[in-house]
Amino acid sequence: MRQDGSAGGGDDDALHAFVAGRRIALFRSAFLLCGDSDEADDLVQTTLVKVILGWRRLERLDNVEAYARKTLVNTFIASRRRFWHREQPYGELPERTGPETDTDTGVAVRVALARLTPRQRAVLVLRYWEDLSVEATAEALGMRENTVKSHTARGMAALRAEMREERV
Repeated sequence: MRQDGSAGGGDDDALHAFVAGRRIALFRSAFLLCGDSDEADDLVQTTLVKVILGWRRLERLDNVEAYARKTLVNTFIASRRRFWHREQPYGELPERTGPETDTDTGVAVRVALARLTPRQRAVLVLRYWEDLSVEATAEALGMRENTVKSHTARGMAALRAEMREERV
């Protein structure tokens, strides 16, 4: 409802269209960032809540999609800084087929991505999954272009090393 009491149908339609159109793409990027579908779903949900809460302000932006992508990456990086994420559970865990036993290339790449630092992972996902340029990645992450290039080079070197170990 608008302040004058009328329904803001156009705003709501645009918001629903944005969420429906970007949710799956955001989930795929989130899954590559964190490697867990439940955590990726939470990450997308948090991102979309932030986008929805600022929707009226965001409509003035040139690229709401870029804002959502940046929010997703920043939320992911912030989640890795939290203390609870570093906690290790104790006791017996249920049996689970882990990616280590699966030789599928996609699983091996996701395992290798999970071993990178959060910033390297974010850079690689934006550069190679979202197909952003160095400049756009730097803008999305709020870092300099040289830093993006550095994270890209180090992340790719680590991925190559991990993939070589997987093949042996």
